[in-house]
Amino acid sequence: MSYKFTFLIIAMFFLSCEKPNPEAQKQNLSGYWEIKSVKMPDGEKKEFTINTVVDYIEINGNSGTRTKVSPNFDGSFTTNGDSENFTLKIEEDSLRMYYKTPFDAWKETVISAKDSMLTVVNRDNKIYTYSKFKNFNLESPTIDYSQPGPDNSRL
Repeated sequence: MSYKFTFLIIAMFFLSCEKPNPEAQKQNLSGYWEIKSVKMPDGEKKEFTINTVVDYIEINGNSGTRTKVSPNFDGSFTTNGDSENFTLKIEEDSLRMYYKTPFDAWKETVISAKDSMLTVVNRDNKIYTYSKFKNFNLESPTIDYSQPGPDNSRL
């Protein structure tokens, strides 16, 4: 009985260590992404709770565009027109995003790209974690003033 349990634990370990599939990651890059945190090479981590700018990533085959946009309360986005084009390449079992502008060239390596979370590392070994942007919800919650509660205690 204990051999079966040990085998099961070892099998689960090896399955959990499975490397991400770069082709599958490519499918998850498109969308509006808001930065959640940056982990510096020295281990310091900076958290972002409010973002006035969101990255819009659009993929077309093996290339894409990253545009900085500002969300509006009506659900639309405003851009200043700045965008960066990149090329996608799979190298060493990793998905890489190669950027080139008239001023610089650099790459980012995709660590993880899931439906709702994106993590990349840049040339300075900073790890950026993004989550899918959710539109603002301006609807106020309905409060039932006939019942006592924390928001509407009876006096």
